[in-house]
Order: sequence, then structure tokens, then C-alpha cells
Amino acid sequence: MKERSLRTPSHASLVVTLLVASSCCAAHAQAKYTATRAGDLQLGAGYTNASSDYVPNRISGYSGYMTFDFTEHFGFEFDFHQANDPKSPVYERSYEWGGRYLRHYGHDRYRPYARAMYGRGVFNFPFNAANLAYNMIVGAVGMDIEVHRRINVRAEFEYQDWLSGPGITNGLKPMLINVGVAYHFPAGNPR
Repeated sequence: MKERSLRTPSHASLVVTLLVASSCCAAHAQAKYTATRAGDLQLGAGYTNASSDYVPNRISGYSGYMTFDFTEHFGFEFDFHQANDPKSPVYERSYEWGGRYLRHYGHDRYRPYARAMYGRGVFNFPFNAANLAYNMIVGAVGMDIEVHRRINVRAEFEYQDWLSGPGITNGLKPMLINVGVAYHFPAGNPR
């Protein structure tokens, strides 16, 4: 029998060698930040004043909103509005969701935006005769202004087109002015 002078590696030792070599690359890859956020989030509340397109006087109330900007210029928004007529039980309530486009100016302090949304509006008729819900499309323009690293204020104009339905022949077309304040969770590494 002839003895080998050099030993050939077994399959098991080859696998172990490859695993050790590849683990060095994997360990090096963990040097990146682990606490980063993928988007920019803000949660806010505000005051709403509306021309209801049903009662002759302006109606007012409150609003809430949430925005999530997943890129520098594009994001998603959810809004809620409640506007009441002080002279009757008439109110308009809306739930809206959709996309927004924004720009950044002044070292990211000023953020003008435009949004297009779809939603659902609830209208309470005079004398509590009916309370009906309608689909709606919404367009708005406004500006978020950073007043502190974590606080934004907002001013916007919103146009709603409530699609036709029973009780409102041509659909409502209210116009709203909203002002609000939001807590801002900026994208990137937390501070």
C-alpha cells in the first residue's frame, strides 16, 4: 500500500473553512446603524373653518391628521374633520386618505405640499332628519413650517367634492381652511 505524502482535505473541513471565511464578511456588515427610520412621520391636531355649501353661514370645528413621507417628496396622509353649525344640528364629518407631494425650502424649515385624497363624508341634516354618508374626492394645498426640531405648524386650503347621493342633488362642495400643530418624528438616525 502506498502512503500519501499530502493529505487531501475532507468535505467537512472545506465547509467549515468556507463558513469561517464568510462569517468575517457578515460580522463586518453589522457596523451599519441599526436605529434608522425609513420615513418622516408627524401626528397633528387643528382647527377647521368651512364654507359648508349647505348652510349659509360658515361652520367650524376640529381636525386631526397623520402624515408619513416615505421619500423626500412623496408621502401618505390621513385626515379627519368635524365641522358643526352653531345654529342647528347640521354637521359635516370627513375621513380622508391619499397621497401628497411636498418640497423642502429654507434648510428644510418650510415644506409646501399638495395632496389628492379619497374619503368618506358624513352629513347630518337639519332637524336631525337624516344622517347620511357619501364618498368624496379631495384636493388641498398648504404648508408645514418647522418651529422647533419636533414641532410643526400647518396652514392649508382644502376643497372637497362630495359625490351625489340621496338628499343632496348635486353633492356638497365644501371649502375648508385648516390650521394645526403636529409633533414631528423626523427620518434618519434618532437623536
